[in-house]
Amino acid sequence: MRLIGMLDSPYVRRTAITLRLLELPFTHESVSVFRTFEQFRAINPVVKAPSLVCDNGVVLMDSTLIIDYAEALAGRSLMPSGLEARQRALRTIGLALAACEKVVQNVYEHNLRPEAKQHQPWVDRIDGQRASAFELLEQEVASMPVPADARAVDQAGLTAAVVWTFTQAMLPGQVNPARHPALETFTSAVEQFAAFKDLPHA
Repeated sequence: MRLIGMLDSPYVRRTAITLRLLELPFTHESVSVFRTFEQFRAINPVVKAPSLVCDNGVVLMDSTLIIDYAEALAGRSLMPSGLEARQRALRTIGLALAACEKVVQNVYEHNLRPEAKQHQPWVDRIDGQRASAFELLEQEVASMPVPADARAVDQAGLTAAVVWTFTQAMLPGQVNPARHPALETFTSAVEQFAAFKDLPHA
């Protein structure tokens, strides 16, 4: 399988780390939706990262859908099986992805839109949504044990950590680690595991 996209995308990175933890062989191709748009379009005309080119040539997209396929292929899941635990994991993942979406919107607003055309009420709104998502995510992560090794990392923890690393890299100083000690501690621990270190945010 071929995973297409840059690891500075949290969506690409969460997919890559999941594939690694599921012990599924794949090659990673660092193709950018911006700098190498035409190269990406030749692989997937939608130009959406991540894209997964399966062994039979079918192209899948969207990190959550690719992960669903990967877990079916591996015959095991990084999600808990119990209903209550699964509900909590889904809430944590949802909060992490919501926070991530608002970080991405902020980055695009400031990096892609000309300053004269930036709409401050919109920026204030997405930043408020981001703050709420991280506040609630902090509460969820605070109740999660810090994994002793990579085998104990589930999808909720993986996604929360990847999103936190992405946020600190892209919006330095805007989401204070001191106000999110559980996220900071959890992420610092899992980022030391080989699957994370071998596939760094870059």
